[in-house]
Amino acid sequence: MKKLRTFLFVLCMAPLSVFSAPPGMPLDKAPVDTTNNASLQRGAESFANYCLTCHAASYMRYNRHRDIGLNEAEALDLLVKTGQKAGDLMLTAMDEKEAEEWFGVLPPDLSVIARSRGADWLYTYLRAFYRDDTTVPGWNNLVFDRAAMPHVFYELQGEQKLVVETVGGEEVESLELVKPGTMTVSEYDQYVADLVNYLVYIGEPAANDRKRIGIYVLLFLFGFLALSIALKREYWRDIH
Repeated sequence: MKKLRTFLFVLCMAPLSVFSAPPGMPLDKAPVDTTNNASLQRGAESFANYCLTCHAASYMRYNRHRDIGLNEAEALDLLVKTGQKAGDLMLTAMDEKEAEEWFGVLPPDLSVIARSRGADWLYTYLRAFYRDDTTVPGWNNLVFDRAAMPHVFYELQGEQKLVVETVGGEEVESLELVKPGTMTVSEYDQYVADLVNYLVYIGEPAANDRKRIGIYVLLFLFGFLALSIALKREYWRDIH
């Protein structure tokens, strides 16, 4: 029985280890707030401009952005680049075979990437690219070693280099900005935060409604419980 419990524990923890950062690489906390429509709209625009070229969000429709304060006309104007309609899914125009030839692997659908990887992982990953001439795209990542994805935001963030120091007999890796981009460090951090916030939102667009309805349901159940207790006492009053 003890061996069985140990096996089940290891089996449950295995998926977490797949998506964890490398040992010694702490993840930064992503400032996620899916009730902030301004942030979500900025993130949606960033996604359409930079990510949708290669990555699809096939579980999401353009008109669903009404949840974040965009009507159909505004959503089409902000997000659509190649003539899609409001009810269309957010699909990439890139051919799958060509994508595999260019990148060596098909770029993943990002509909639920925040649910599988985690917001903190994405927030850290998108800020951890550095120049590496030994890789095919010329970039590497401190969180995801030899990622096939090039640093599409390098003009915004600038270029970083890997710095390896020995501390207490152990090698410690860090990044140093050697060529500034068009944004300051704080501006780029906010840019990535908005994008990650949007990725969290499209992972479950109805999450805020679910949480709000859940509160109403709990309040109803507690109110019903109070009425049930009062009714029980009334029925049993003459007996006790």
